[in-house]
Amino acid sequence: MERVNQTNSVTEFILLGLSSRPEEQKPLFVVFLTMYLITVVGNLLIILVIHSDTRLQTPMYFFLSTLSFTDVCYTTTIIPKMLVNFLSKKKTISYAECMIQMYFFLAFANTESYLLAAMAIDRYVAICDPFHYVTTMSHHRCVLLLAFSCSISHLHSLLLVLLINRLIFCDSNVIHHFLCDINPLLKLSCSSTFVNEIVINTEGLITLVTPFICVIISYLRILIAVLKIPSVARKQKAFSTCGSHLTMVTLFYGSIIYVYFQPLSSYTVKDRVATVIYTVLSSMLNPFIYSLRNKDMKRGLEKLMGKKKS
Repeated sequence: MERVNQTNSVTEFILLGLSSRPEEQKPLFVVFLTMYLITVVGNLLIILVIHSDTRLQTPMYFFLSTLSFTDVCYTTTIIPKMLVNFLSKKKTISYAECMIQMYFFLAFANTESYLLAAMAIDRYVAICDPFHYVTTMSHHRCVLLLAFSCSISHLHSLLLVLLINRLIFCDSNVIHHFLCDINPLLKLSCSSTFVNEIVINTEGLITLVTPFICVIISYLRILIAVLKIPSVARKQKAFSTCGSHLTMVTLFYGSIIYVYFQPLSSYTVKDRVATVIYTVLSSMLNPFIYSLRNKDMKRGLEKLMGKKKS
C-alpha cells in the first residue's frame, strides 16, 4: 500500500454502475434489493433444509449447501455497495475497499467454479460407477475437494490483486462498472499492464478452464453411459438428476466466457450486463433451480415447513 501512496494520485474510484441516469437509480435499487433478499433467503433456506434432513446428508447435497453458502458470500461482496451507490450522488469506493472487494469477488467466483466441477464429478460417479459411489465420494474426499477448491481460488485471487496493486492510476478514477473487476481497472491504469495480461492469459486461463473441462468431461461420460441404458424410465431419471446442475453450469460459465474470453480493448457496457448474470442472477436462481426440479429437496422443504407449523 506504501507503493500506492507514493506513485498513485488516485486514492478512490468512482463506480459508474449499470446506469448513470438519475431517474433509473431508485428502480434499479428496488430491483437489486429484491434480488439480494431472494438470494440470501433462498440460499439460506437450502442450507437449512439440507442440514435438517438426514436423507440429504450425501456428497451431492454437501456440495450444494456449500455452493449456497458461497452464493450468499458472493453476492454480499457486490450488492450492498451497489445499493448504497444507487442512492448516493457520490458513487465512490476507496482504493483499499476496491482491492478488498476484488479479492473476495474473485475468490468466491472461482470457488463457485470449482464447486460446480466437484458436483459434476459427483454426478459422474453416481451414474457411471454407482457401486463404488460411497467409497469414491467419501466424506473425507469431499472435504478435501472443498479445501482444494477454496485454497486454489483464494491463492489465484491474491495473485491477481497483488498484480493490480502494482499498477499506477494517474488521472482518471472512473470505473465503468458496478464493482471493482480486473478488466475495467486494467483499462484505467496509466502504467504497463503487460505482466497482468500475461498472468490472466496463462494462470488465470488455466484456473478458470480446468474446472470447466472437468465439467465437460464428466457430462460427456455421463451422456455416453446414459445412452447405453436400455430403460427409458432410467434414462429420464439419470438425466433429471443432472438437469439442475447443467442449468447452473450453462448460466455461470456461459456469462463468464462471454466477459473474459475476449480482448481487453473490446470491454463494453454489454460486459456489465453479462457480469450481472454470473454474479447476481445465477446466485438468485440457484435455490429455485435445485429445489423446484429436485424431489428430495421438495420433500425436505415440506418437512421443514411442517416442523415450523407444528
